[in-house]
This record gives sequence, structure tokens and C-alpha cells, in this order.
Amino acid sequence: MNLFQAARGQYEDRLQRAQYLAKNHPFAAEFLNFYQAIAQFQKSLYARIAAGAAAPRSDAVPSPLRDSFDATLVLPHFRAFLDIIVRDAPSPLADSARQVSSQSAESWIGLLSSYWTDAGIRDEASRSLDASMAAAPFEQFIPRAFLQPHAEFLAEQMLQPVLLVTTNACPLCAGRPLAGVLRREGDGAKRFLLCSFCSQEWEFRRILCPTCGEESEGKLPVYFAEQFPHIRVEACDTCHSYLRTIDLTKDGHAVPIVDDLAALPLSLWAHEHGYARPQPNLLGT
Repeated sequence: MNLFQAARGQYEDRLQRAQYLAKNHPFAAEFLNFYQAIAQFQKSLYARIAAGAAAPRSDAVPSPLRDSFDATLVLPHFRAFLDIIVRDAPSPLADSARQVSSQSAESWIGLLSSYWTDAGIRDEASRSLDASMAAAPFEQFIPRAFLQPHAEFLAEQMLQPVLLVTTNACPLCAGRPLAGVLRREGDGAKRFLLCSFCSQEWEFRRILCPTCGEESEGKLPVYFAEQFPHIRVEACDTCHSYLRTIDLTKDGHAVPIVDDLAALPLSLWAHEHGYARPQPNLLGT
């Protein structure tokens, strides 16, 4: 499968899943309909990036993903992305896009480069905003949604490192996990973590908190909601964090990035019980 086919496949899966979930979960329809406009742009941008890239070498070796960024490669497409947000986003986010749109190209490069360097490395719930991040409610949405295809493309070109120990950060970009994924293996399931920055997965122990390392099963409660039997909240009573995990053994049609967006009731339950999500998803839930 070539890069164009890979891009078409992964983004078509996301778009189709968003359409299905929006129809079946009306409370999440507004979020998911907006996400479809973003994912359609991301699909196009990924294809453009792939078309302009040199063929990957068979002897390629791992390199720091975040060192591979060149803002000028994607900058020509940034205004078109901002126009989509102005047209389709809720008012506060549309206003933010208008403000960014009026800035200079140098400011755009600064915004994108700052996000690329720092985003996803620290737990969002436990840090205060610093000078590299704007203090608006959607301070990360614009660079995150725009740069996601570029991060995914670079990650997919890199050799996957051999992990000798369990790590709670992405081995490709050092990003913290967005969600967990359970994939069938033999008669059971193996747990993976999904990176909040480059969307790659890496294997992770089943009974272990990815935030603080707690491994006592009694301190790691799990919650399910009736409308999402394939999604679980995996909480930790030691650090009061939680991770949503999409169980593909229960729903093989699920697309973790998209199903996570629809699981709003699970976010409400977690917050009501005092758990915080270290890395929110693209839409901040």
C-alpha cells in the first residue's frame, strides 16, 4: 500500500465512523459534524505532504520526530485551514481563527513551531499555561488539528523502536497518551497507548497507571457506560487521573480517535468523581 492509499484509508475510516456516531449519538453530533470538516481537510493535507515527500529509504533509522519539522512545508495550507474553522466552528473557536488569520506569516510560524516543540509532552491537567501556549479556551486546537497529519506522516516513516521496558511516553515523539486501545491477541487482549501528538500506538502493561505508575489493581477502578459498552474509563485513585480505553475486541468497527470524541458522558462521569484527563482529545473533552 502506498502513502496515498494509506492516507485515504485511515481518514476515510475516521470520516465514516464520525458520520455513524453522529447519527447514533445525537448528543455528540455537533462535535462530530465539526470534526468531519476538520478530518476532510486533514485527509487532503496528508495526501499533499505524502506527494511532496521523498520515498522512504529501506535502511532508514529512527530519528527524533520533533527535529524533523519545517513549518514552511505546511504554511501554504494554513490559511485554507483557518477559513474552514471560521466557516464551521463554534463561535469562540471561529473568533480565535479570525484573530490568527489576521496575523503575519512570522506569527503563524511561531505558533506552529511552539506547538510542535512542546505539545503533548507534559500532562495538561497538572501544568499551568506558559508563554509558549496561548491562554484562550482553545489554545491548542488550531495548531494541533493543523499539524496532526504532518506528525502522523513523519511517525509512519520512522522505524518502530524495540521497547525493552514499559514507557508511559510515545517512543517516537515523547508525547503522552491520549487514550488506550485494547486489541485482540489469542484468547485475550493486549493493551496499547495511543499518542496524543503523532497518533501512533505502543504496547503497555494492562494493570498499570500510565500517569503515576500505580500498579495495585484495587487503586485502578474501571467504569463503563451503557451507551458505550466498548469504551472504559480507567481511573487511578493515587494520582486521580483517568484514561479512556477503546476495546476493539468488543467493537471491531471502532476508530479510537473518533470514538473517543463521542464519549462525552464518560468525561462527565470522570470529572464528577474527581478524575482529570492528562491529555484531552482534539476537541478538548
